[in-house]
Amino acid sequence: MTIASYVFLIIGGLFFLLGGLGVLRMPDTFNRIQAGTKATTLGAFSTLIGVGLGNLDWAFKIVLIIVFIVISNPIGSSAIAKATYKSKQIPDNLVQDELANRGDAK
Repeated sequence: MTIASYVFLIIGGLFFLLGGLGVLRMPDTFNRIQAGTKATTLGAFSTLIGVGLGNLDWAFKIVLIIVFIVISNPIGSSAIAKATYKSKQIPDNLVQDELANRGDAK
C-alpha cells in the first residue's frame, strides 16, 4: 500500500510540474487556463489518492476535497475565461467567436 501511495504522489507531482510548464509555455490566456486546470486537476487527484492510500483514516475527507475540486475548478476557469474575453484580450488566431453573436462581447 505504501508503494502505491508513493507512485500516486509522484504522478501527482509530475502533473503539477507539467501544468506549470504548460502555463509558462502557452501563448495566450485561454490556452493557459486549459493547461493549468487540466493538469493541476489530475495532479491534485493523484496526490490526494496517494495521501488517501497512505492514511486510510482520511478517506472521507479526501473524497470531500475531490468533490470540491470537481465542482470549483470548472467554475473558476470559466470565470477567468469570461473576464479575459470581456477585457478584449482575444487572441489573433481565434477561428470562431460564438460569444460575439450572442451579445456577450459588450
